[in-house]
Amino acid sequence: FSVDFSEGGYARIRIDQETYLLCPEGLEPPADTPEEVVVLRQPLENIYMQATAAMDSFCQLNALDAVTLSGTRTEGWYIPEAREAMEEGRMVYAGKYNAPDYELILSRNCGLALESTMIYHDPEAKEQLERLGIPVLVERSSYESHPLGRMEWIKLYGVLLGKLEEAEAFFNGQLKRLAPVLEQENTGKTVAFFYITSNGAVSVRKSGDYIAKAIDLAGGVYALRGLTDEENALSTMNIQMETFYQEAREADVLIYNSAIDANLETIEQLVAKAAPLADFKAVQSGDVWCTGKSMFQESQSVGSLILDIHAILTGEDEGGLVHLHRLV
Repeated sequence: FSVDFSEGGYARIRIDQETYLLCPEGLEPPADTPEEVVVLRQPLENIYMQATAAMDSFCQLNALDAVTLSGTRTEGWYIPEAREAMEEGRMVYAGKYNAPDYELILSRNCGLALESTMIYHDPEAKEQLERLGIPVLVERSSYESHPLGRMEWIKLYGVLLGKLEEAEAFFNGQLKRLAPVLEQENTGKTVAFFYITSNGAVSVRKSGDYIAKAIDLAGGVYALRGLTDEENALSTMNIQMETFYQEAREADVLIYNSAIDANLETIEQLVAKAAPLADFKAVQSGDVWCTGKSMFQESQSVGSLILDIHAILTGEDEGGLVHLHRLV
């Protein structure tokens, strides 16, 4: 994304091919604003939050009150503040991205529908929201290939919410926390990040993905760095166990992604999913870790993830991990 500020407090926002004009409270867009530009009016209130990756930024900016409509049910939220808002009725379920409750959304005077790229699979829903006068902004932080680029989206939400100073302070604070780690030499230890799909394939991150780069920044080497797939823009790819065995058997560290699959506690549970994993170096040495369910909703957690990975690679302060736990 990019943001350009102009006289009068207006902000022109560019995200991929879309352009938005953010108008300060009480001001209308200039007369020469092109028709294709999406007009947003501050204060943005009663937001319909479909993009779960954006919620963490709102929480960090103490702006959860701006969101009153959720595209995720209570049990689908792993961010405590969001779940609590749903349980207390401060945020209500307003339908999935492909089946919004238009009547409810209209009755709440929704100022913005904040969508994930899933909305492109059902363009009719996006078009209907726009016909009803509800501006739609499509969140694309997950397409950032660099971890710090993903974290920087908090600045965009800072602009939208009139909290840019707070957003910049948070982002700069994260950089300060990471500085000592980023300055250290790479450990040379290899790390594989994966999960086993329901049909027995192995889902891994592509070598250009932000998780792979987070491993590098933490002082590791992504074990699957030779695997690329240019057929689509997805950050993950499925490979057969035979390929994973060949590429990751000698990896020093395994990290199991439980964001989609069940949270694991033991190596035995992991090997039960795929028996060949028993031969892996990291399994035999006990250097196997698992993510928590909330990690991918907590988009501002990338800094903490880098610190976690650095800790397990160096053995420093493993007791203070935020997103990873060792399988026993």
